[in-house]
Formats: sequence, C-alpha cells, structure tokens
Amino acid sequence: ENDFRGVVDLVRNQAIVWDDAGMGATYEVVDIPADMVDEVKEYRDILIEAVADYDENLLDKYMEDPESITEEEINVALRAAVMDMAIIPMIAGSSFKNKGVQFMLDAVCKYLPSPMDKEGIEGIHPDDAELLEEDQTKILRKPDVKEPFAALAFKIATDPFVGRLAFFRAYSGRLDAGSYVLNTRSGNKERISRIYQMHANKQNPIEYIEAGDIGAAVGFKDIKTGDTLCDEKHPIILESMKFPAPVIGIAIEPKTKADVDKMGMALAKLAEEDPTFTVRTDEASGQTIISGMGELHLDILVDRMRREFKVEVNQGEPQVEYKEAFTRSAQHRETYKKQSGGRGKFGDIVFVLEPADEVDGKAPVGLQFVNSVKGGNVPKEYIPSVEKGFREAMKTGPLAGYQVDSLKVTLLDGSFHPVDSDALSFELAARMGYREVAKAAGAVILEPIMKMEVITPEENMGDIVGDINRRRGQVNDMGDRNGAKTIKADVPLSEMFGYVTTLRTLSSGRATSTMEFSHYAETPSNISEAVIKKAKGNA
Repeated sequence: ENDFRGVVDLVRNQAIVWDDAGMGATYEVVDIPADMVDEVKEYRDILIEAVADYDENLLDKYMEDPESITEEEINVALRAAVMDMAIIPMIAGSSFKNKGVQFMLDAVCKYLPSPMDKEGIEGIHPDDAELLEEDQTKILRKPDVKEPFAALAFKIATDPFVGRLAFFRAYSGRLDAGSYVLNTRSGNKERISRIYQMHANKQNPIEYIEAGDIGAAVGFKDIKTGDTLCDEKHPIILESMKFPAPVIGIAIEPKTKADVDKMGMALAKLAEEDPTFTVRTDEASGQTIISGMGELHLDILVDRMRREFKVEVNQGEPQVEYKEAFTRSAQHRETYKKQSGGRGKFGDIVFVLEPADEVDGKAPVGLQFVNSVKGGNVPKEYIPSVEKGFREAMKTGPLAGYQVDSLKVTLLDGSFHPVDSDALSFELAARMGYREVAKAAGAVILEPIMKMEVITPEENMGDIVGDINRRRGQVNDMGDRNGAKTIKADVPLSEMFGYVTTLRTLSSGRATSTMEFSHYAETPSNISEAVIKKAKGNA
C-alpha cells in the first residue's frame, strides 16, 4: 500500500526503486535490499528451475551449476516458453503511482510474440460473410508492407480539437494520408484525410502508416468499432469484437431546456464510441432510456456527459433489460377485416409460431421466416409484408413489451380478397396474429443472468454464500486463491442492485466481486407476474 517502493527483477537479480515525487516517471536500479536477499534467492531458484525444465540445453547446466546460467540465456529460454504458452510471466506494479510500468513494457518487448513471429492474420472475403464458418475461404495477410493494406478499427473517440478519431491497427500494407480505403461492413469507400500517431491525448500528424503500426484516422464519414478497413482491390473482413447486449437501463431527462439539444448530441457521440451503450426512446412513456453493462458503466457515462459535454441530467432508477421468448409451437389463423365504406381491408393468414431452430446449440438472433404457402392462396407480393409484420412485432413482446430476440414463423396458408387485400392488411394480420397466439405458444419473460466471482476471507464465506442464495443465485464453484476463498455463482441481475455495499458490510470491506453477463434465463412465475404488472402499470 503506502509503503510500496519498487519491485525485484528476478532475471537481472536487482531491485528497481521508484521516486514518489515523479509519479513513476523516474526510477533507479539498486542492489537487493539486505532483508530480502534470502527471499529473492528462493524465488530466483524457482524461476531458473522452471526455465531449465523447459529448455533441455539449460537443464544440464542447471544440474552442474545453477549460478552459471546467464541473464541472456534465461531471457532466450523464457521467451521461447512464453511463445509456447508453457510459462506465463507475472509482473507486479501499481497503476495508481505508475510504478512498474517501464519494467512491464520491457517485458512485453522481451517475451511476447511480435507480429513477425506469427505467420499473419486470417480474414475472409466479404462474399463469404453469410456462409457457415467451415465453408468460408480464409485469406492470409502477412505483416508486410508489400501486402495489400488491411487494418481493424478498434476504438472510436471524440476529440474536442480534431473531432472524431478512429483508432486502427494496420496488419498489412501501407496507407498514405489522404487516400481511400474500403470499409467492408458498409461496402463504402472512406477517405482518410489525416493520420495521427497518438501519445496519450496528444496527436502527432504522420504522412503514412505501415503494417504493425497503430494510428488514429480523421476525416471519415462512417467507421464504427470493429470495422475492417482495406485496399478496395483486395477486400477482406478481419475478425471483429463481439459485444454483449446491454442488460441494464435508466431513464434520463435534461434538467433545463438548454440541455435538450446538447443531451441528444452527447448521447449520439457516446453511443458511437461505446458499442455496449445504447439509446432508445420508450414508445409508451416517451422517456429516453440509456442502456449498458451495469450500474457503474451508466454512472460513468452520465458523469462523462456532465464533465465533457456540460449536460446536466436527471436520472431514474436502474431497470433490468428483460426479454421475452416463446417456448413451444402453436398454429393460428388470423383474419384482419375492416370495412368502412368504399374499399376495405382484408388479410388472412395461417401460420405456425415456435422457438427458432438452434445452430451450434444456440438460437440465432432474429426472425426465421419460412414460406410454405401452396397454390397462391397468399399472393407472393404480400409474403414480404407478412414477414415484415412479424419482424416488427418482435420488437415488442406480447407479455410486457420487451423485445423477442429469436423466433421462427412458418406461413402455411391464407386467403385474400381481389379488391380489399393489400400489403398493409397482411402486415397488420401478422402483427395481430403474433399477439393472439402468444399464450398458446408459451410466451415467457427472460431475465439476464450474471456470472459473478467473489474473493473473500474464509470467515465471511458462509454469510456471503447465504446472501447469494437469498438473491436467487446459484453457487457453481468454491476454491482457494492466495490464502482467500473464491465463490463463483450465476445470479439474476435484478437481485444485484447495490450488491457492492452489502458485500462490504458482510466482509468489513475485505471482499471484492466482479460480474459479467452470462446468458438469459426464464424468470420464476412470481417474478414474471411482477414484471408484467409493473410494465402494464407504466403503460
């Protein structure tokens, strides 16, 4: 804690001590403190033994005289072991005071693989994007300036002086400032008017970027996190990041009229930077709902709105992002008929609504629509309208208005009127049929389940497990870690608001916890009833 001064480099057998005044900027290499000599010898012997175990050439030397193994030999063997995933180096430090940073960066350069140690990066052709993975043809791009240009945009940021920045890593080829690249997500060309080399919050303009470099582009129209930027004559899609769906939302409103426009701009910029943050308007209440990965995530975003965009907002209580699903198959006939003088409306469909077919053990997101109509009972020009009706209806679940992620609809039959039928009639018939069949198809409420890990002293373990059980949690594993106990559990997000405060109370501030989204699961009937009742009350 406050007495942390430095670290010991076991390879060099020396200590590194930082100067407190310089916030980690300055340090000196000194001899091992006298009170640590024996401890350092013990751990250095363990390190050399592990390295010698991996490298047969060093093993003979180790058997004869461990002290004869040089620093260079340790580094060469250690790098080979790290590349082989046989040894994982651990480095101590303090991010708060920046102690250990230089040592860590040196270790990255010494031990971790460079792009030249890899054959290259694999991608696929945009034409193969819709195919199953085993049917896709892989394209290899080597880390070479002579290869066609390929880069991945991994972060979008807003800078008050230069505007929107797209941070990207160049995997192959070269890109000059002012030239065009192809964005394979949108299929459009983008002009990269300027390229910067970033140093914290400072930008140094550079004329070009080459394979292996990281830079920031300015002047683009539509680049998002995870987009592949490449040579338009040699298109490629690199593996993108997969972002989980938001699981928690809060309603916000501007405090003053002056904040209304500023809030809209701030939310748009924040959503562009962070793919796990979404903004929507609740149709029933007209409120602006912001959604993210947890309470802290949304607190930080609201704080950023105040600090960076000077927008003051009022915020409501956090709300869980429930979803809805259908659990069984049901057939239904829906006839939409309306006559109000003159031409009427008529649409008649027979369909089966059921859970989506699973692919690799998971239901695909979206609508699986199968047209099985025979003999033209529903004219083919109205089939897309039926599909559109179901697709739009999925945005609002039949029980409490929450989104339905996946669904399969098979259109079996129907009928039409030569004068009164039109595309809108069939779309409305699909929407109405979706709601009418909900009960027969076993509509349920799904809630987000979080994967949680708690690290706690042993004496507090019983109280913490009891508290997890009270929160409808399922304890999956208990173990040991460095003298403390670990608890791994699946817990419903709706039960976890304010958990950190409770955990501190139960453990006198000594336990810590981490949480990440795991999956959606069906809610118990009493919870479902409460969620539906609340949703109808708000509506």
